[in-house]
Amino acid sequence: MVRQVIGDGVPLLLLTAWGLAFAGGFAMFLAASGEFLPHDIRYLKMSAAELCSVADCRVVEFMIHDRAAFGGALFGIGVLYAYLALFPLRRGEAWAWWLLLFSGITGFASFFAYLGYGYLDTWHGIGSLLLLPVYLLGMARSRRIIQPWNGPLVLLTTGRLPDLRSRQGLGKACLLLGAGGTTIGGLVILGVGLTDVFVPEDLAFMRVTVDDLHRISPRLVPLIAHDRVGFGAAVGVIGATALTCLWCAPSSRAQWETLCISGLVSLTAAIGIHRAIGYTDHGHLAPVLAAATSTIIGLVLTFPKTGRPTPQRPT
Repeated sequence: MVRQVIGDGVPLLLLTAWGLAFAGGFAMFLAASGEFLPHDIRYLKMSAAELCSVADCRVVEFMIHDRAAFGGALFGIGVLYAYLALFPLRRGEAWAWWLLLFSGITGFASFFAYLGYGYLDTWHGIGSLLLLPVYLLGMARSRRIIQPWNGPLVLLTTGRLPDLRSRQGLGKACLLLGAGGTTIGGLVILGVGLTDVFVPEDLAFMRVTVDDLHRISPRLVPLIAHDRVGFGAAVGVIGATALTCLWCAPSSRAQWETLCISGLVSLTAAIGIHRAIGYTDHGHLAPVLAAATSTIIGLVLTFPKTGRPTPQRPT
């Protein structure tokens, strides 16, 4: 009975994907409500309403903007994982297994980076502990369906450069640029979260200094840093996962639909929350707007035509 449910590991990886998408959706919902989680309030010893009395509520809005963007990226990762499990992995393609391994390790490991600030996000910890064994068992079981087996270098050797002379090739190049830019952006955010926590534009939006934040509560900056690290890690993972899917997999309707859903949800969450709270510094928004523009152009150019067979990689 248990073996039938577990199967080849793909159902477990789909459960992992669903869990990530659900968590991302919940994070976006919570951000839209403007409320903090119970353990946030216990740690900070201050509710969102109380913190909202400071700096015209801009500190709370800044925290909401990180959490909404994090939720959009997490939802997108879940969609990408579902695609990987249902299509290239189920076909036994080794690059998909390695991509799920490396991106999963990166995502789960990012949780431990939070602990350096002395803040334990209990809900995130419980969620990770519940998903981790499901993910690991799914990876172990799905290893058996990879035929032929190849090492991690398959992530580099499987792909090929797009033909810029064709509409499809030009569109794929735009998608690659958008995913690559997203990856770099995520790494930059992660680096900021691990070091300075804020860029000058952040403090200008909140109209406070770091010393002001410490005076409000000595635990406020660690809590914000925790959000920034999670946000940066999620953006980096979704970018790198989409980039590798584009590089390794042939174009197909399933891939296009996956990139459309994951990309538009994550980018809309990131851009939309900036507009909603009035954080519209053009220099700050330029990278995400460039990634969104490149992604949208790429999706338009690669839109799959009805009735045409799905291209298959030669065997």
